[in-house]
Amino acid sequence: ERQLVESGGGLVQVGGSLSLSCAASEFDFDDYNLGWFRQAPDKEREREGVICISGRDGTTYSTESAKGRFTISSDNAKNTVYLQMTNLKPEDTALYFCAADTATYISNVPSRYDYWGPGTQVTVSS
Repeated sequence: ERQLVESGGGLVQVGGSLSLSCAASEFDFDDYNLGWFRQAPDKEREREGVICISGRDGTTYSTESAKGRFTISSDNAKNTVYLQMTNLKPEDTALYFCAADTATYISNVPSRYDYWGPGTQVTVSS
């Protein structure tokens, strides 16, 4: 059974850093795009794309809110994708999800993604 499980969330102060991991089971990363998304506390029905990476060629795509602060990487041998977050802001507080998509091009659109993890909470305190 294909499964994604996020870890590494927690409470961090403004300006701090946090690293998230997403362990994938039954995925061949070479065939998937992998993305990180988030859902803010006041937007329970809305998931926002943050950053994604092509497992095929390593191409990445970031939203404006992530550029310069967030980095995505993947270890295809370990079937794990990482999200390194720096200079965190209160508005980064959210439930963070990783997701996988089989399309041939990467996208930050949540509806494109077929497989989702349960999420890990990130809270940035001011």
